[in-house]
Amino acid sequence: MGRREAMVRRLCAAILALVLIAACSGDPKSTPPPGAASRPPASGVLVLYDTTGEFGSLGELYAVQAGNLASHFDKWEAQPVTRYTAGSAARHRLTIYIGSTYDEPLPDAFLTDVAAGAPVLWLGANIWQLIEKHGVTGLETAAVNDAAVTTIRYHGTELTRNAAAGAMVRVGLSPGTATTLADAVLPDGGVTPYAVRAGALTYLTEVPLTYVSFDDRYLILADLLFDLLDPGAPQRHRALVRIEDVGPHSDPAQLRTIADFLSARGVPFSVAVFAVYDDAAGVYSGGVPVHRTLSQAPDVVAALRYMVEHGGTLLMHGYTHGLAGVKNPYGVSAEDYEFYRSHVEPDGTVALDGPVPDDSAEWALGRLAAARQEWTAAGLTPSDIWEFPHYTASAVDYRAISTAPGIRARYEQVLYFSGVLTGTPTGSSSVSQFFPYVVDDPYGTPVIPETLGNVATQRFNQHGVRLAPDLIASAKRQLVVRDNVASFFYHPFLGLQYLPELVEGIQQLGYTFVPATSLL
Repeated sequence: MGRREAMVRRLCAAILALVLIAACSGDPKSTPPPGAASRPPASGVLVLYDTTGEFGSLGELYAVQAGNLASHFDKWEAQPVTRYTAGSAARHRLTIYIGSTYDEPLPDAFLTDVAAGAPVLWLGANIWQLIEKHGVTGLETAAVNDAAVTTIRYHGTELTRNAAAGAMVRVGLSPGTATTLADAVLPDGGVTPYAVRAGALTYLTEVPLTYVSFDDRYLILADLLFDLLDPGAPQRHRALVRIEDVGPHSDPAQLRTIADFLSARGVPFSVAVFAVYDDAAGVYSGGVPVHRTLSQAPDVVAALRYMVEHGGTLLMHGYTHGLAGVKNPYGVSAEDYEFYRSHVEPDGTVALDGPVPDDSAEWALGRLAAARQEWTAAGLTPSDIWEFPHYTASAVDYRAISTAPGIRARYEQVLYFSGVLTGTPTGSSSVSQFFPYVVDDPYGTPVIPETLGNVATQRFNQHGVRLAPDLIASAKRQLVVRDNVASFFYHPFLGLQYLPELVEGIQQLGYTFVPATSLL
């Protein structure tokens, strides 16, 4: 190369550098790259799920659960991963891929976009397809690991994992390019990465949406979404208490005693109220049939007003908390299901059978209207917060109540059915989900969390004994979610035998009790 040619090249390089500096300096006279001005900023969350294989139908249920958690942060949409089109991940703030089918055929466009640095949260299987095709992810190897892992360690907290959840993926990391966020504790005491981050890719070695409990590794997924969608969120830990199954049969003195205790401690609370009590066979009245409405129980109504005056918020807990004239499964309000059929198995467990015979949106809205009418007749203002009895209803009922005028939220764990995303839900498959923070679910309302269950002093159906220290231990584990709500319910017939220990124990963990409505 001659001296003159070299000088010309250096001059051109200098000019190019000046152009690039001007382009990056924010100079209003600079020209944006073609198409940049019209490209909208990334928004929303895209959830991709598997659909092939023997259990392909479960992919949609996993997508609903992941989408529900994402709804706390942003709007979301879902589609089968096989329908992915190039550039979709870059148009969203986050893409969540749920690898529930081994060797689901992943589109090249998706793998290319992940390798190019689109922000992706990948759960479970098929990460090996990314490694094989691109090998630039920070993950060097990936293989199925059948070890029976029952403990996941995250931020110094040991979370549980049901071994029945099955195999996980074991990954090898590229030194210096990937960070371990959580560890799986192996049966021999060793550890292997459970959650890792490499660039814009966050990877969990399983789909943590099966066999979920209050102490579960599911909480890691709930917390990691803050990293990806709200990294500036402060540490905040709030708590809720709900007094459960209050109806015309309740003891007014017990209600007032609980209100006095909670009020003295400065603890706001909710009260779940149903309007009509039925015991057609007289199970608790010596064989004498009982039918009692709120308007026929002025002492209970007066106690409810007293609870409101002392920091309580009333919510609607169905109409009768049962089905009149039938055992569902016992024939007594507060013990029976109202919006779904059930029966008791020979081993004492309760099995769900499906929607009630007359199930429809009109039927469900009729129950809501009847409950409101009875509240009004008793002199109470109908609540705008709803809780389905036993957290169970058909998809039709969920949607009808959730979209009814005057209902602004539900307060519960929720049952989701196959087809809920496609608009044709069925009862063939379903999953129950709890949330550590408020979400907006596909049925149509915000959902206020319930995350701890309740005090149960004896085994009943499939539910074991659960005492105050058990709920407190769960609340402690749930602190791993940086902005969470620890929420429990309590039956008034227990009096104050367990409530003080429970409230004080949760407060000592650093939680602040707040009104449920403050979360909306």
